[in-house]
Amino acid sequence: MNHTAFSLILATVNRTAELEQMLRSLAAQTFKDFEVIVVDQNIDDRLQPYVEKARLSGLKIIRIRHQPANLSAARNAGLHVAGGDMIGFPDDDCWYEPDLLMQVMTRFSASDAPDGVSARWMEENHSGLKAGQLTWERSKVFRDIPVASITLFFRRIVFDKVGNFDARLGSGLWFGSGEETDLVLRTLHAGMRIVYEPAAQVHHPAQKPAINSHSLVAARSRARGTGALWAKHKLPKWVIFRGLIAPVMRPFLQGSLGAELAHGYAEATGRLDGLLGWQRIQS
Repeated sequence: MNHTAFSLILATVNRTAELEQMLRSLAAQTFKDFEVIVVDQNIDDRLQPYVEKARLSGLKIIRIRHQPANLSAARNAGLHVAGGDMIGFPDDDCWYEPDLLMQVMTRFSASDAPDGVSARWMEENHSGLKAGQLTWERSKVFRDIPVASITLFFRRIVFDKVGNFDARLGSGLWFGSGEETDLVLRTLHAGMRIVYEPAAQVHHPAQKPAINSHSLVAARSRARGTGALWAKHKLPKWVIFRGLIAPVMRPFLQGSLGAELAHGYAEATGRLDGLLGWQRIQS
């Protein structure tokens, strides 16, 4: 295992052009002391020409295979071979501003020496987090939460102390989200610090798909992850109650019935699914 400042663990499946864009943005970074661990979850060799092209551009790339596809488990496989002091988790369809890693390193090197840095997601989070520092007190009542994995960077010691991603949570699983929020909650509960750095900017397509039968199924799946987090972290009952009624009440308050109400119902139902489902597996 070679030592480096950053390990960027990039789990990917079924994407090529988007991945090429991400790799180009990494080659353009002004801070150069990093490795890219591509966790290839494809069943074929479609990534080979893109990985080779990236290596020719000067990137240090470690490519490992992982099956079956599971985002959290793939990132854990990347953590196993990572040699960096700091760890980041870019998606295969995001891209970095050229100075992102420099900005993150500068924040890690500040006198207060945080354990984690949250960058700014430009398309989704123009105003930034409400607080400059995430805290357990606010996060356990779902203030300043959720967070996005593409914006998160951690010192390696965080994983040594609180463990890796929970592979029961994440995209494509029954509990279809929440893996990064779970990691943040565990980090904060352990007394470690995560700060927000708006000068570090990451891009990711922000799309709001049309509401139809497929999107409602996906919304319910993602919402199960939220319900699982409520149970796993034993969050207050009033937080759970608020989280169950908010998706349905919001369309009523906004006068957006019909499709918006259907989406809210799917979200509320999914959260309840996840809450009860996690309680069952823990009983």
